[in-house]
Amino acid sequence: MSSPEPASPASSPHEPEDLARLRGDFLSAIGWIALGMAILIGSVTMDRLENQDINPYTIPGLLPGLLGIVMTILGALLGLRSWRPRLLASAGNAAPADRAGQRRLVLVLALCLAFGVGLVGHGLPFWLAAAIFVTVAIVSLQYQGSQSTAPKPGLRALLKAAAIGLGAGLAITVVFQEIFLVRLP
Repeated sequence: MSSPEPASPASSPHEPEDLARLRGDFLSAIGWIALGMAILIGSVTMDRLENQDINPYTIPGLLPGLLGIVMTILGALLGLRSWRPRLLASAGNAAPADRAGQRRLVLVLALCLAFGVGLVGHGLPFWLAAAIFVTVAIVSLQYQGSQSTAPKPGLRALLKAAAIGLGAGLAITVVFQEIFLVRLP
């Protein structure tokens, strides 16, 4: 009968990498809470269309309001899970930030901005704009992830990304236009 092994020092939440991860989670939680609250406030202040005898369950802003509430709750749970005493006070002793994660975040934000500003509403049908966005996002993120060790994505990966993008573009269009009865640009 052997005695239990003591916990390794690497698993301690006081290591610089763990503190940096927890700090990142905590700051992300604050961002999610702020975004959820902003969405909730925006949905509450939307026009309710009472003068058009709209059913209260189909009012604009109902789904965004519910999503804002869920985002706020999940952000609070993430914040509670990552909170440690002196978490923010030890910022000077933290490990350097995860550069790859920051690059992925910037890439995703740029892709979303390009989709919203450049592709949608400028002559392309929505299904094609969504297919292009999904395909480019998959290829870009795979290429960025492969820069470290793995080989670059080949023709098969590009064809697979294009098939997923086309399927997603068509599925999104059908779901929103036929099921939710939302006219897409």
